[in-house]
Amino acid sequence: MEVGNRIKKIRKQKNMSQNSLAKKIKNLNQSQICKIENGDRSIKADELKEIAYALNIPVSELLN
Repeated sequence: MEVGNRIKKIRKQKNMSQNSLAKKIKNLNQSQICKIENGDRSIKADELKEIAYALNIPVSELLN
């Protein structure tokens, strides 16, 4: 499973919308999160860290 799919799966498990996730992350908006989840945009290391923090999970959970 790719990182974007993992983000989407975990976000949905936590009953969180893309918009509410975006509000927790200063450098990404809802559209950018959508593109990351769908594989239309690559994700930078710092963004990965911020998303993991916003989802309250370790970065390794998004990478494995």
